[in-house]
Amino acid sequence: MSNEKLTLALQKKGRLSDGSIELLKLCGIKVSNGGNHLKAVAEGFPLEILLLRDDDIPQYVADGVADIGILGMNEVLEKKKDVEVVRNLGFSKCRLSVAVPKTVKYTGRNFLQGKRIATSYPVILEDFLAQNNIQAEIHSISGSVEIAPSIGLADVIFEIVSSGGTLLSNGLNEVDVIMRSEAVLIGNPNLSKGKKNLLSKLLFRIEAVQKAKHNKYILLNAPENKLDKIINLIPGMKSPTILPLAEKGWCSLHSVISEDDFWEVIDNLKDAGAEGILIVPIEKMVV
Repeated sequence: MSNEKLTLALQKKGRLSDGSIELLKLCGIKVSNGGNHLKAVAEGFPLEILLLRDDDIPQYVADGVADIGILGMNEVLEKKKDVEVVRNLGFSKCRLSVAVPKTVKYTGRNFLQGKRIATSYPVILEDFLAQNNIQAEIHSISGSVEIAPSIGLADVIFEIVSSGGTLLSNGLNEVDVIMRSEAVLIGNPNLSKGKKNLLSKLLFRIEAVQKAKHNKYILLNAPENKLDKIINLIPGMKSPTILPLAEKGWCSLHSVISEDDFWEVIDNLKDAGAEGILIVPIEKMVV
């Protein structure tokens, strides 16, 4: 049996870290660091975990110190290291936006021409300005970007936004969303065959968790003479499970529906004659 393991780089603390640990937990992988702030132990999968600053993760993965990493897509684009984006993970969503003082009227992207822009994402900002033929002065700041306009360092800012509360508290309005970001799984492009196989197994678990999150298990009672119409509304992964009820002329139907279509499907099922509709969350979904 191979003793090969994957080394996974995670953000050491914060919202992205919490989401990553929760994803691993749902994948059957328990993580604990025993008070060690640099490494963590994983149970349930051959995995070693490094706890790093998120902006260091692309370098560690590119250098092969870590095989894979979880971080925001914004950091992947900012660092421009030789890594592969293996899978979008769907949590820690945010956006990179232009924000201006509340007293300033933003008239579109040409407004940025000749302006002083403060940011902690100078690479992404520079690419954006070049694509839009905008000449501006970039002020790269590692933190507290939101105060730059109030202290006279910049006219506007280009920064990561989640809820927007920090902008409002600093007298700024978000006026232009330049890109949207979320947590992604990145990988070193030169993994060994054994590590690629382990990554495939990890991706299988992640896919099962993600599919479960976006689908619901549905149970309902339906008159036999309405079955064809109801089955067309919820075909399931292959076809629904149909069981006879004690009451003659009625069946119990079990299937899976997408959360995105949830309310529309429920309304259509009721119109088609379905009764006693139950919706149950799915923990894992393997297809």
